[in-house]
Amino acid sequence: MTDPIHIERAVLIAGPTASGKSALALALAERLGGEVVNADSMQVYREMRIITARPSREDEAKVPHHLYGVTGAAEPLSAGRWAALAARVMGEIAGRGAVPVVAGGTGLYFRALTEGLAPVPQIPAAIRAAVRAEVAEAGPHAHALLAEADPALAAVIRPSDRQRIARGIEVFRATGRPLSAWQKEPPSPLVTGRFAKIVLSPERDWLRERIGRRFDLMMEEGALEEARLMAGFGLDPALPAMKALGLRPLIRHLEGEIGREEAVEAGKSESRAYAKRQETWFRTQMIAWKGFFAQDSESLNAEIFSFIDDLGLTRS
Repeated sequence: MTDPIHIERAVLIAGPTASGKSALALALAERLGGEVVNADSMQVYREMRIITARPSREDEAKVPHHLYGVTGAAEPLSAGRWAALAARVMGEIAGRGAVPVVAGGTGLYFRALTEGLAPVPQIPAAIRAAVRAEVAEAGPHAHALLAEADPALAAVIRPSDRQRIARGIEVFRATGRPLSAWQKEPPSPLVTGRFAKIVLSPERDWLRERIGRRFDLMMEEGALEEARLMAGFGLDPALPAMKALGLRPLIRHLEGEIGREEAVEAGKSESRAYAKRQETWFRTQMIAWKGFFAQDSESLNAEIFSFIDDLGLTRS
């Protein structure tokens, strides 16, 4: 196991979808002399800039942005793989004398980065591809394959969860050891240092309205065209990228199953339900993080900058 990368100072920003994380990250990076690192599991896919609400090209040009659009929709990026990439990028940013500003809504990514996950070795691409093809071909019988390789894991995974089934099988094939056994080993953080850990928790009605307005804006900017592109790839619907918020109802609309208005409302509903799940995660799993509950960006930014300054992170 490699030693964690030490970062002298960094800012970590979590929050539900549409809570203003990207705008805050940009404002802080500009003020602190920093660079933004993505911690959103959907914004890693290069094919979906609009649907996943990635920062605009104009915003990306203002300060360096990292780990946005770094993989294709057919190649999932696990929390462990993301954390390894993020730790390396943060080290490079710090090495340039800049401040890493990590922002996103994927709580598991932050946990992997700051607390660590089970130390499972990297799975060779050939084994991963072979197992996923085998699982796809096995269909509903894939769960039985997992039960042979890792009975303990199979006992807690639904037969319909092909992504986790494939993960369990590929780990066993590659290492000769069940994933459930790897998960019992104590994790180790990938980065250490002085961090300002921030969770945005805006008022729920405000957030619901903002989610709706943002989805309407994404439709104006070409979300339907991105959905058409994704549908044309013919990807396995179980892939994480195919679960991007709003993607499935837009594809259903393109296939003539539902109308445009119904698809838009379904996309908004998906987004609001996901935001609620995110809030639950942050409230229960990120207790030690500093919560900010306002939604006015100007006053909120001032309050957050004061918090960062009080921690001594504005001074190297």
